Amino acid sequence: MDKETAIKLFEEQKVRVQWDEDQEKWYFSIVDVVAILTASEYQTARNYWKVLKHRLSEEGNQSVTNCNQLKMEAADGKKYLTDVADTEQLLRLIQSIPSPKAEPFKMWLAKVGRERIDEMEDPEIAINRALETYLKKGYSENWVNQRLKSIEIRKGLTDEWERGGIKKGLEYAILTDEITKAWTGMTTKEYKQLKGLKKENLRDNMTNMELVLNMLAEVSTTEISQTQNPKGLTQHKKVARAGGEVANKARKELENKTGKKVITSKNAKNLHKQIENIEETTNDQ
Repeated sequence: MDKETAIKLFEEQKVRVQWDEDQEKWYFSIVDVVAILTASEYQTARNYWKVLKHRLSEEGNQSVTNCNQLKMEAADGKKYLTDVADTEQLLRLIQSIPSPKAEPFKMWLAKVGRERIDEMEDPEIAINRALETYLKKGYSENWVNQRLKSIEIRKGLTDEWERGGIKKGLEYAILTDEITKAWTGMTTKEYKQLKGLKKENLRDNMTNMELVLNMLAEVSTTEISQTQNPKGLTQHKKVARAGGEVANKARKELENKTGKKVITSKNAKNLHKQIENIEETTNDQ
C-alpha cells in the first residue's frame, strides 16, 4: 500500500495525514482532530478519544470505532501506531463531539479532498503547490526549479522500475542506495549522516550541483534500463550502479577542474542562510 505522509494545517494547527494510493483516500490522525475540536493538548485529546471510543463502541457505532492504525511521526520524531480515520469516518466522529469548530472543520475536510482530486486530474496544480511550498521555506527559485525537475526524473525512474517488476518500498530503496553509492561513494544513510539529517528528505538538503548530479545518475539509470531491459533485482542493481557511475565520472571531472568538492555537509539550514546573506548584501548595495 503506497502512502504519502503529510502535514495539513487547519487554522494553523497541524493534522497528520497519509494518502492511500490504492484506496485513493486520505487518512487523518484522530487524536489530532480531537485536539482541534476540543481545543485541548495532545495528551488530553488522547484521553478524550479513548473515553469517546469506548462510549461509541458500547452504543454500537462500529463505523467510527473500527478504525485503522497507521505509523505516524510524533513530537519526539519517532513513529508510533496511531488511530486514523478516513473522511467519511471523521464526519461521523465530528457529530459526536460538541464543538463550535465542527462546521469549519467539515469545510476544511472537503477542501483537502478537493485539492487531491484536482492534483490527480491536473498534475500541474501539484507542481505549482510544491513550488509555492518550497519558496515559503526559503529555497531560492533556481534551486526550486532544479528540485521540481528532479521529482520528474525520479518519477520516470520509478515508472521504469515498476515496468521491470521491481517492488515498491524495500527494493526501490535498495536500488536507490546502489545509485547513491555509485556516484557519491557513500550509502544513502552515510550521505544523510554527512549532512546531519535524520528523518529529513535528502534531496531537499542537496546543493544545486548535488541535485544536478543526482538527476544525472537517475536519468542515466532510466535510459540504461530502457535499453538493456534488466530482469530481476540483481540485474537492476547492475544497471543502477552503471547509471550512478555516469554521474560519478562527471563529479570527479568537475572536482578536478575546480579543485572543489561537490558533495558537502551543507543542508537546508545552511542553504537558506546563504540565500539570506545574499539578499542582505544585495539590499545594502
